Formats: sequence, C-alpha cells, structure tokens
Amino acid sequence: MSGTGWTKKLSRFVDEYLKDLNGTQAAIRAGYSEKSAMVQASKMLKNPKVAAAIAERMKDRERRTEITQDRVLRELARVAFFDPRKLYRDDGSPKDITELDDDTAAAVAGLEVLEQYEGLGDDRKFVGYLKKYKIADKGQALTNAMRHLGLFNDKLDLNVTGRLAERLARARKRAE
Repeated sequence: MSGTGWTKKLSRFVDEYLKDLNGTQAAIRAGYSEKSAMVQASKMLKNPKVAAAIAERMKDRERRTEITQDRVLRELARVAFFDPRKLYRDDGSPKDITELDDDTAAAVAGLEVLEQYEGLGDDRKFVGYLKKYKIADKGQALTNAMRHLGLFNDKLDLNVTGRLAERLARARKRAE
C-alpha cells in the first residue's frame, strides 16, 4: 500500500500482525516501543487503511492456502459428529484405514499398527496386525462448534449492576 500517511512502519505492522493476529506484539516487532505498543496497535487497527490492508492480505492468504472459514467449520463438524460405528464392518471387525469414508477418516487423529507373530526363532510366524485408532477430541470439537454458533458462553460476566437491574425489572413486571 502506498499513499498519504502510509509508512514503512505501518506496512511492517500489517506484515507482523498477520503472523499471529496479536496487535501488541506486531507493534513491538514493527519497531514501536513496548510501553506504547498496545496503544499504537489499537490506533493502527482502527485505521481504515490498515484494516483494509489486513483484510486484503487475509483474503489473499485464504485464496492461496484454500483455508476458509467454511472449510474449517466443515472439518470441525466432521469431528464433532463422528460416529465410531463407521470404524467397523457389519461383522464387527475393524475396517482398514483405506476403507474409511472421508468423514470418518477426518476424525482419526492417529493410527498405530503393530505386527503380531506367534512362535520363536525359525518357527516364528506372522499372524496379523493390531490396529489402534486414535480419534480426535469430539468433546472439544462440539464445544468449539457451540461457541461458533453462540450456544456456549464461557465468558465471566462481571457486570453485576447490569444483571441486578435486569432482574429487578423482570421482578417488577411480574409484580404488576
């Protein structure tokens, strides 16, 4: 970006901000003092030119990496709604990893395969594999999905006066 009011420091701030989306740290890495970094970051993030530059660069990144909000949410849904029965055939035997559908495979966080043998020495004979699937954390995926949908609020509300006023208003309405 170039033009009136656009400096190398602002460009550097945008570059640094895109690394971790931490305004204060981006300001420090861009050359602002640690003492004023938080204030400077706040000012820069409110600057329409800076906000536009960040949005443009994030869109470019999204196109390059193909990591979109929709894609992340689809993957989150795959884990959140994973059905462990899909790991098994109708006869109860476990499916090979190559037999898993895409949704089931997306929920697999790891696979451990051990060769199993019977006998010793020259009499040792391969008898099969022991497969252990590690599944992604379904509870965490559901919690993240709930947060995204606004169904889960784990923020502490310290606005006691506001909550008390709301309760009093409701109580007055009931009394009338």
